[in-house]
Amino acid sequence: MSLRQGSRIAIISPASAANEERIDAGIAALAAWGYEPVLMPAAKARGPLYYAGPLRARLDDLHAAFADPSIDAILCTRGGWGSAELLEHLDLALIAANRKPFIGYSDQTSLQAYLWSALKLPTVYGPMCAADWSLSRGADETTWRAVLERTCPWQVNKHDGIRMLRSGSAQGRLLGGCLSILEAGLGTRYALKLDEPTILFLEDIGTKPYQWDRMLLHLRYAGMFERVTGIVFGDMSANVEPNEMPLLENALLHALSWFDGPITIGLRCGHVTGGNRSLLLGDYVALENDTLRSVL
Repeated sequence: MSLRQGSRIAIISPASAANEERIDAGIAALAAWGYEPVLMPAAKARGPLYYAGPLRARLDDLHAAFADPSIDAILCTRGGWGSAELLEHLDLALIAANRKPFIGYSDQTSLQAYLWSALKLPTVYGPMCAADWSLSRGADETTWRAVLERTCPWQVNKHDGIRMLRSGSAQGRLLGGCLSILEAGLGTRYALKLDEPTILFLEDIGTKPYQWDRMLLHLRYAGMFERVTGIVFGDMSANVEPNEMPLLENALLHALSWFDGPITIGLRCGHVTGGNRSLLLGDYVALENDTLRSVL
């Protein structure tokens, strides 16, 4: 389903509570782009704890947004923590019968991974209402429109921050998300399943070089790299200071010393400040040195 002028976008908070003013600012930005934002009942809820409302309220908003035929896409306000609580309660039959874009990143990785594994439902790893749309130029227009409005072929390259750690070319399904969330799902029935050639995208926030090393080793031991043909790391500025970047890059190359496919780093998608790129998780893509593009 492609968005267009007047498309209705449901705003939900499946995880942590978002700042109300930032939700309003994000809604205003979406409206300025010609969309009709629809605030779901629990989207501005606060509590219990750090959640955006009780589990049932967050779940009901998600199901209602999928079930409503007038809703064209579903956009999360922010990440934080809480989306994984919804997994065991998801009505997969309802979602499968009402497929539409689901947009978010960070903690939403748990939902995106399971929706792909269970339903082969593509989702968008991209800017969220309070986290990104509330900022001036928080969402990258080119990739958003390419993914969600299909206005032009989708691709990202060095102009989107990508640079090579190891050259080469590969093709496969673009899958992945927030590394720590993907790792947390290992060993559960909600884990991301890679059952065909895959270009794996990984990003995170506040993760030290040794933690990247450790989690990548865990993914390898769990067999998650068996179908991976290429790896795209995100922008690392939310993880380390600039002077620590060489250590992080060497940690990544150490953890992947056995991997012979292309590896890039720096894609400005996910935990970035401004210009958050949109990726269609589940799209079939080609990685050719510093360019990642859709081939479908």
